[in-house]
Formats: sequence, structure tokens, C-alpha cells
Amino acid sequence: MPTVSTTKVREELSETLNRVAYAGERIILGRRGKAIAALVPVEDLEILEALEDRLDVEAAKKALKEKGSIPWTKLKKKLGL
Repeated sequence: MPTVSTTKVREELSETLNRVAYAGERIILGRRGKAIAALVPVEDLEILEALEDRLDVEAAKKALKEKGSIPWTKLKKKLGL
């Protein structure tokens, strides 16, 4: 993945976005030699979000199976609600 400085991206924003949107390129944005963000095609973002959703569902299912849950009334009292 190429790294492009934020200064260069500002100068060539339209071209950079076209590389990402139409060529499917992933670009790391750098500032002072350090990676700070990334530009990715929307399709890649959708895949990442679907993966995160799947992991969240798996974690929720695991939490529901765990024993030793705390009744809501006790939790409210403990939290001072």
C-alpha cells in the first residue's frame, strides 16, 4: 500500500480519490513520516463493517451463554441508578 503525505493529498485530492474509488487502490495517509489514516474503497469498508458486526454478534452470543450474570436490579443498585 502506498503512503501519501497529507500535503500531497490536499494538492491532488480529486486524483487520489479516483485512485481509491475507481482503481480500488488503498492509500495510507502520512504526516511527518507517520501513518495517520487510510483511504479505502467503499467496498472494503463494507467488508470491514460486516466483519465487525459478525464479531459483535459472536461476542454477544458468548456473553449470553456465560454463567454468573447479575440481575438488573442489583446492577442498578451497584451503579447507583
